[in-house]
Amino acid sequence: MMPRTNPRGFSLVELLIALTITATLLTATLAAFDTSFKSYKVTNESASTNIVARIVMQRVTAMIRTGEEFGPYPVNPITTPVIQSDRIEFVSFREGATNTERVTTLERRFATGDAGPFQLWYVITTYVDGIYSDSEEAPLLEGLADLSFTLEYDVGPRLRRATIDMIIKPEDMGDATISANMETPTIRLVASATPRRLDD
Repeated sequence: MMPRTNPRGFSLVELLIALTITATLLTATLAAFDTSFKSYKVTNESASTNIVARIVMQRVTAMIRTGEEFGPYPVNPITTPVIQSDRIEFVSFREGATNTERVTTLERRFATGDAGPFQLWYVITTYVDGIYSDSEEAPLLEGLADLSFTLEYDVGPRLRRATIDMIIKPEDMGDATISANMETPTIRLVASATPRRLDD
């Protein structure tokens, strides 16, 4: 009769090697998942900001197309018909019966807090019989790296064309480590609009 032999188990060294290999693989897998998740959040934030910025740009160009009596004016539209500004203002509503007029101003302002260096603000000022009545304002877009309006005037001065140049940097304000570890690409949008109703 053959003697029974007990099967040999793992030695302590083999067990430690197996644990080290397993820990290394798990660490690499978690690092890959973390990088993939952060990349997804950056891409998602960039796409979301791109959509919002395009909607705002369409709204701004639509307001310019339907506006009248634009400003700021150049000092001399004959010698310097093109000016660059951080704001544009125009009459967006006029009612002759009540002599009411609304002036809309779109302007670049420094942001407060973590929203970014600049914001695009929308200000509506109401005048009745040429006297200030009231005003309301709200931010249209945050996280702007830069914003400028290029205004081309004709003799009058009448606005021929307004060009809006926006540079937006999407940022996920909920996770600051994403901005620190991964570079978010900036979005640049440029659009031009011509008023449909020229100033009289």
